[in-house]
Amino acid sequence: MSSLPKLARLHTDLLDDDVAWLQLLMADWQIIADLSFADLVLWIPDRQGTGYWVGGQMRPTTGPTAYVDDIVGTFVATGRRPLVDAAFTEGRLIREGDPEWRDDVPVRNEMIPVRRADRVIAVVGRHTNLLGVRTPSRLELSYLQTAADLTQMIASGRFPAPGQRSDHADTPRVGDGFLRVDQEGKVVYASPNALSAYRRLGLSGDLSGLVLTDITRELIPPRLRPDEETLSAVLGGRVHGDAEIGTTSVALIVRSIPLRPEETRTGALVLVRDVSELRRRDRELVTKDATIREIHHRVKNNLQTVAALLRLQARRIDSAEAKAALEEAVRRVGSIALVHETLSQAVEESVEFDDVADRLGSMLSDLVPGRVGEERPVRVRRIGEFGVISSESATALAMVLTELLQNGAEHGQPDVTEVVMRVDRVGSAAGEAPGERLRVRVEDDGAGLPAGFDLAHSTGLGLSIVATLVESELGGRLRLGPGESGRGTRAEFEVPLG
Repeated sequence: MSSLPKLARLHTDLLDDDVAWLQLLMADWQIIADLSFADLVLWIPDRQGTGYWVGGQMRPTTGPTAYVDDIVGTFVATGRRPLVDAAFTEGRLIREGDPEWRDDVPVRNEMIPVRRADRVIAVVGRHTNLLGVRTPSRLELSYLQTAADLTQMIASGRFPAPGQRSDHADTPRVGDGFLRVDQEGKVVYASPNALSAYRRLGLSGDLSGLVLTDITRELIPPRLRPDEETLSAVLGGRVHGDAEIGTTSVALIVRSIPLRPEETRTGALVLVRDVSELRRRDRELVTKDATIREIHHRVKNNLQTVAALLRLQARRIDSAEAKAALEEAVRRVGSIALVHETLSQAVEESVEFDDVADRLGSMLSDLVPGRVGEERPVRVRRIGEFGVISSESATALAMVLTELLQNGAEHGQPDVTEVVMRVDRVGSAAGEAPGERLRVRVEDDGAGLPAGFDLAHSTGLGLSIVATLVESELGGRLRLGPGESGRGTRAEFEVPLG
């Protein structure tokens, strides 16, 4: 399905600001569709003046649809829709006397010119499925009156208002709770859902006739209220905006849209949504995230304690072989601790692995012993980016890199060793499930693999750990061979992401 910006760019002379205005309208026209019990269709003029393109479509959640099929991106020539032509050229609301029959359904059509500044830039069609029409209740009459005010505001260029879109992801809809207030902020009508929301705050009677700002002040403790200016402006219906209000156990989002069908404000539409359960879940998630981060932090501290104990033990051992084994254990524990440290600082259960890889490389020079009892300089260089890695794979990947970097450093040239990590993301190989894969190559500048070397029959602990982690934990396969220059050793593996 084509988007409005794309259709406007390909077929119309609408300015970028015009398109932005229409997008702002479409961001909130679900409200108008629900209040109208009608489908809304956006018609934008073709640059050749030969007709109109459908730039958007919205169905109501409060009534039956008049359009079973999606029509966005379709074109209608001038003359095929006389009401659209008249609304665009004359710049006024056009209502049809007799209904149009579409798919054996009677549909009442109304065309609303969309005015921006002093220009009509599009037309919104309001199409009501008359099979769903019955004697209206007071709620439905309030809906329809409010919809009429909003459509008049569209035709006069007063709706949408710049910047009116709610910042809340949980912004209320018409069915959540509907309030109509007059110029003084008194409640003219409150839907059953809106009344129920306020009764959860502690209201014992009805809302009709009460000043919404005053009764809200009485129900909410001062320390839990938003600032007085926001409370009065939003609940009084004086500004386009929203606010979250509530007690310690109840949370409501309220949103106001001032109604100005003529020059002066006649009142406002106020939508209310009870988000108490959503906020409770949010608090649980925050607590859970904090707990998980604390666990990672404690695991990291415990692993660092283990590493410190192993270092102390190594200093008290005379055997060079035992000392080397303990130092390798310190290195392995340290690499796992590094991943848990990163996870303890992360908001999500994933790791920006480039930082982890770089820190593993910087640790290498401290852990590689000199050949004659002195430290030997080691340079680790990373080419490419790991990106974000899931926490399930991060620990195994850190262990694999630690072993491969250590092997590269230990078997490099005796003067200055360079170990290179080359990283890139590649597509799946033929015959594999689709998805992105991570390819990692670790190369050193050493003497290379010994003659007749076979990974399958290698007895080295480090390579055994690497092969097991790559194949069992990461779902990849390890390959060893000479470096690209013919010197040194290259270890390469690919593992699936996600």
